[in-house]
Amino acid sequence: MAMPSSSDLSVPQRLALIRTALGQLREGIDPDALLARSSELEAQMGEPGFWDDSDAAAKVSAEHARVTRKAEAFNALIADAEDLEALAEMAAEDSDMAAELAEQIADVEARIAALEEERLFSGKYDGGDAIVTINSGAGGTDAQDWAEMVLRMEMRWAQARGFKVELLEASAGEEAGIKSAAFRAEGENAYGLFGAEKGVHRLVRISPFDSQARRQTAFAEVQVAPVIDDVGEVVIDMDDVGVDTYRASGAGGQHVNKTDSAVRLTHRPSGIVVQCQNERSQTANKEAALKVLRGKLVELRERERMEEIAKEKGEAQDVGWGSQIRSYVLAPYTMVKDHRTNVEVGDPTRVLDGDLDGFVRAELLRRTGAGTPGGADGGA
Repeated sequence: MAMPSSSDLSVPQRLALIRTALGQLREGIDPDALLARSSELEAQMGEPGFWDDSDAAAKVSAEHARVTRKAEAFNALIADAEDLEALAEMAAEDSDMAAELAEQIADVEARIAALEEERLFSGKYDGGDAIVTINSGAGGTDAQDWAEMVLRMEMRWAQARGFKVELLEASAGEEAGIKSAAFRAEGENAYGLFGAEKGVHRLVRISPFDSQARRQTAFAEVQVAPVIDDVGEVVIDMDDVGVDTYRASGAGGQHVNKTDSAVRLTHRPSGIVVQCQNERSQTANKEAALKVLRGKLVELRERERMEEIAKEKGEAQDVGWGSQIRSYVLAPYTMVKDHRTNVEVGDPTRVLDGDLDGFVRAELLRRTGAGTPGGADGGA
């Protein structure tokens, strides 16, 4: 249940919505099952030789931390929500308590929204890290400049979400901007969240590169792939992979114009090309590029599966530059509109600085059939 805007609701109405939302969250989260799983994982971690396999141990430890945190967060939320009832009674008799009550209600609503968001991630890889690739599209120099703006926007959003961000590669444009770039976003639900940004982004503005100051349209594409740490999940025949090395250049290059440390991999059967230049050695760049390639192959496999399902259902597929997911208009008026959810924001600067939460949440809700929050300026 998405919490509606509370600005026009009375305190009793907000408390009633909180009770309803918590009831639904309890069914979806099942805190008792989480605590049982936490105890099970603790038992595994206490077994002799558990830490001998560091990779397996790290996965169990990470799951234990995640499960425990979620259970504790829900139980703390329940306790704080129960305290609201008593605080509301006190505020009814003492007007000085009204401000504290409003603050506590807003805090509980925000925490409910955060837990509800976690329920939107049901895919196999949603909880893991993401490889995000930005490619310039139609629009020449404007498109390459726009691609760099999109890269900055996506990376700033990732950092605001608390993700660790690592730029893997950036290929500079001829005059400005970038032709392409890729970065890794490391954190809980990174892949699930960035999935909502996948697609074509369209910019309309007065071109700073046009001597006649004409309005131009430019496109950039955001691709997202999961990080696949299990090498056995995607088997890559290296006979099918072309390996090229070159000198690192542009943002992210550790040895710019010094060594041929950058690596480009071309997977011939799929046509997928990945490159990495941010590591300190050619070997490390190759390993990083292989990890990106595995993720892109998984993403390709999933996309083909969804397309086949859609074909069987007779559903139309959105393809090509005409199917942009979001438009950023800077002239003759200012607005950012997501074409999937119709969420609009009148301040593009805020969005381009990485304020994407409203757009992402609306798209995740749309995909799960849970509805779309807000209207104009509705939640971004």
